[in-house]
Amino acid sequence: MSYLIKKKTRSLNGRIHLPASKSESARLLIIDAILGAEHLEIENLSESNDTKLLRSALESLLRLKGTHISLNVDVQDSGTAMRFLTAYAGGINVKSYITGFERLKQRPLGILVEKLRELGTTITYIEKEGFPPILVEGKRLKGGEIEVDASVSSQFISALLLMAPKMTNGLKMKLVGDISSEPYIHMTLRIMQEFGIEIKREGRIISIAKQRYHNKGKFRIESDWSAASYWYQMAAFADEVDLTLLGLKENSTQGDAIIAKWAEAFGVQTTFRDEGVHLSKQKKELNALNLDFYANPDLAQTIIATAAGLQISGKFTGLTNLRLKETNRIEALVNELKAMGAQVSNDKDSITLLASPLKINKKVHVYADHRMAMSFAPLTMLFGELEIDSPSVVAKSYPNFWSDLKSVGFEWSEK
Repeated sequence: MSYLIKKKTRSLNGRIHLPASKSESARLLIIDAILGAEHLEIENLSESNDTKLLRSALESLLRLKGTHISLNVDVQDSGTAMRFLTAYAGGINVKSYITGFERLKQRPLGILVEKLRELGTTITYIEKEGFPPILVEGKRLKGGEIEVDASVSSQFISALLLMAPKMTNGLKMKLVGDISSEPYIHMTLRIMQEFGIEIKREGRIISIAKQRYHNKGKFRIESDWSAASYWYQMAAFADEVDLTLLGLKENSTQGDAIIAKWAEAFGVQTTFRDEGVHLSKQKKELNALNLDFYANPDLAQTIIATAAGLQISGKFTGLTNLRLKETNRIEALVNELKAMGAQVSNDKDSITLLASPLKINKKVHVYADHRMAMSFAPLTMLFGELEIDSPSVVAKSYPNFWSDLKSVGFEWSEK
């Protein structure tokens, strides 16, 4: 199935209730699980598939904690659930088999497993060394001092940090190599501090002593800045903009809040208000871009597709880890832009774009990747209509994406 999407005008007006941050949601669910019987009220929890899978698995683990019953967990395509669950399951007395879809089985897990083994748990690979599925035989983690390659996934680091206060000897972690998606590590530490965890950081060394999370009773999750990026993209393509995105904060824990600054290059202006942000548009000379996405990989497809649509040249670097996502995002992005006539090329780490007019492609293929679907759909504003295959993939992070488009004048029908 595909959607034929149409937009008759290039105006963008309305109020959008953005989905909750699934990154904040994942961290809150782990903290809630660690608190156990002390109930934490989480307001505005993400309704994404990733969050639902993680929540369901954690509830199952908690029910079996301390028993001799083994648990089978299928996290489908959720890398977040796989990584956070692996660390959590490694620190409690449960035996669990964790698996997922074929694409997930191609996403590396070796660094996290190696460190959890060093910290005292037993993990066995069931199929391919270094990759899911795995069998986790959990126990209280002893903790201690470790070095972690920070270049592959910040989620490995966040998963270990969240468990650190429960470790018998606490955790002293040294980050080695380039630090991928570092804002997500900052998010983890800030949220932990919200729950009373004392953290010492000196450069690349993070130290957390054994201690207890303090229940705040209630925590409200911010709206998702990654989801907001698609609305900034639509605003960049629009002639007139009067759009409010609800639930976003100026002092955000989310690194992707940088989209507010980056979108200024497209003439999109952000005004922070108590209820969220207001977007408007001003005429802007469009200049070539030179951006590094190493810290903000989830914005790469959005920004590059926007630049292509606006016929802006650019050199976009820091993309290595995009090959390890839901699909090879570098390859997928280049393929679909070339199908639209873009002059685009890539190497291992970067994409180069030369200004050129785009043409409508019969159908955009999204490679089972939610961010491919959402970063190409806004191009409808330039073409008038666009066909997107596998539209249901947006449920991974933004279940109401298509209905939100309808609320601001887009139309879509099944094909």
